[in-house]
Amino acid sequence: MREMVIYALLVLIGLFLCSPVLLLLSGSITGDYELTQALKPALLEGSGFISWDFIPEFPTFASFRKLLFYSPQFFMLFWNSIKMVLLILAGQLLVSVPAAWAFAVYKFPFRKILFTLYIVLMLMPFQVTMLSSYLVLDRLHMLDTQGAVILPAIFSTFPVFLIYRGFRGVHPGLLEAGRMDGAGELRLFVMIGLPLGSSGILSAFVLGFLEYWNMIEQPLTFLKNKALWPLSLYLPEIGLNQAGFAFAASVVTLIPALFIFLLGQDYLEQGIAMSGLKE
Repeated sequence: MREMVIYALLVLIGLFLCSPVLLLLSGSITGDYELTQALKPALLEGSGFISWDFIPEFPTFASFRKLLFYSPQFFMLFWNSIKMVLLILAGQLLVSVPAAWAFAVYKFPFRKILFTLYIVLMLMPFQVTMLSSYLVLDRLHMLDTQGAVILPAIFSTFPVFLIYRGFRGVHPGLLEAGRMDGAGELRLFVMIGLPLGSSGILSAFVLGFLEYWNMIEQPLTFLKNKALWPLSLYLPEIGLNQAGFAFAASVVTLIPALFIFLLGQDYLEQGIAMSGLKE
């Protein structure tokens, strides 16, 4: 009996946490008239409270049809998001993974001080580094280009920290055995480091995809040309009078992030568990 009560309580909590997604799905198939009546207090500044039915009286896919067949701007910004996120993650693969391996395996002067500096930079919010980043990008003549968003993200310190914890799990004796067998440092990195640190690497990229797919502040600061904007800046531009269209756009925007999260959920859990291990 106690287990059933706990199970029912967990189901209720789960439904409550999933309610925003259920609201999006419901709103995306609700007609304009029903949405206007339900959201009248918010859209028309009327009195009373918003009423909402998770199952619409007259379901329709008109908002999806408008979005997928009559909104070329949506697909242009969708491609911008895909391009920027993939380039950021590819750059982090080339920068963060070797950096994390160097911090975890090699002993060099000021290693701990430098890694501590990395941690401090990781804790700084974007608002703190925004002005300095803006000035540097201005000097490089990269403002109002997608490179202004991509380049700083490639050198983010968070994936270094997360991947570093995974590489710390590689036993030094294993590396010494490889060196005694004549393996070079590059081969040790490729044949031992990457396979054993794959959980940390994949978890860093899953978190990175979720972060950069939804980024708002960076492109809003560095990009003036709306044709260069990512999809995350498209949704706030939709007016309240297009509520159904906004719901449909939000559902389509959610699909890639949800797919990546479900695909890398196991690696994400392993990577986060590794990041909590003490040295």
